[in-house]
Amino acid sequence: MQTIEIIEGSEFEDYWKTQGLKEEEPATEGAVQEIIAAVRKEGDEAVRRFASRFDKSSPAQLEVPWAEVEQAYGTLLAREPALAKALELAAEHIWRFSAKQKAAFVDFEFEMGEGLWTGQRVIPVERAMVYAPGGRFPLISSLLMALLPALSAGVGEVFLASPPMEEGLPDWRILAATAIAAKVAGVSEDRLRVFAVGGAQAVAAFALGTQSIPRVDVIAGPGNKYVATAKRLLYGQVGIDFVAGPSDILVVADGTASADLAAVDMLAQAEHDPDARARALVPSRAFAELLAQAIEKRLQTLPTAAIARASLDNGGLIVVYANQAQALRIANAIAPEHLELQTAQDEAWVPHLKNYGSLFIGPLAAEVLGDYSAGINHTLPTSTNARFTGGLSVRHFLKTVTTLRCHRGEAFEKARKAAEVLAKAEGLEAHALSAKVREGG
Repeated sequence: MQTIEIIEGSEFEDYWKTQGLKEEEPATEGAVQEIIAAVRKEGDEAVRRFASRFDKSSPAQLEVPWAEVEQAYGTLLAREPALAKALELAAEHIWRFSAKQKAAFVDFEFEMGEGLWTGQRVIPVERAMVYAPGGRFPLISSLLMALLPALSAGVGEVFLASPPMEEGLPDWRILAATAIAAKVAGVSEDRLRVFAVGGAQAVAAFALGTQSIPRVDVIAGPGNKYVATAKRLLYGQVGIDFVAGPSDILVVADGTASADLAAVDMLAQAEHDPDARARALVPSRAFAELLAQAIEKRLQTLPTAAIARASLDNGGLIVVYANQAQALRIANAIAPEHLELQTAQDEAWVPHLKNYGSLFIGPLAAEVLGDYSAGINHTLPTSTNARFTGGLSVRHFLKTVTTLRCHRGEAFEKARKAAEVLAKAEGLEAHALSAKVREGG
């Protein structure tokens, strides 16, 4: 049974027009607005009430003692040493990559002309909250992907928020991963604090501040539709990374690629949830059929086949391209979260690909390595948002601000006169006067 659609490249434009983005459900937005209003008015009391309603417990103390974080790390070492080792390796790679990113953001000042000095300063925000979803399989990797860039950026205080489990604490694996992030970054509870609070109420509490939860400058990290909606509604009162939707991948292959390798990578995205999107660009109908067969064969033994099949039925796609130029146009239109290149001449494609969250170059560069352990961030733009933004990085925790320094000189006087003329043209007489009174004697 073939479970994935195959179309020709010439049909793609018409197909793409039918792929409208989902609008926010009115019920979701209404529920989140209610939560925000209650947290704004009642603070901690509202947070605890919503925890009783939505979470597995409602702890009296929202902040988690650091001793619990350290104990969870000890438990991880004892119970799952291989997982601890993998998390430590991933954290080290993420930390090193984040440090390299931070080094790219530099202060500078230069002389525009005599008497006119312009510059920029890169300043970390003072406070940031990182959200870590709980659930059956807590996103411990996503926690590292947000905590470590925030700490690397130099944020003064970083807060982790995660829903409380039955015992009133976040999932112990979340706490253990937090301890690993702290260890790699060389920080402790004076700079990294943990709160047992989840859902839209967590976003509202840290965006607005409550009696026991501090107001932050930036909120980052993934979450369900309620968390995402709260971030969107509160943007402007707090900075956010971005609002992410369902995961997606586009595999670009040529005739030299392995159909099975492409199939496995597509299934790795499809198994996220039925709304995830797995797509491929291939050079021939024969390769498309081979890929579809490889997907079906892998589905027969995949433990998550039910979810993956639902995803592929809902929006899985293989596009047969006529030539490289057409493939490039289609890839840039899709603007995927993850873009894999599996061709004989990958470097010939790279300069022409403009829209993607992360690019994985060559058959060994599996997207799963980006998800977990290679060091690049896996919190990436979805739903074609790669057209205008990149993934989560240290930049989300940094402000690039500008400076101006002046003294008497030719360039200063020209700029002063131009400012006076422009201000008068706009009818802003006080502006013009401000420039006028600085006229040199």
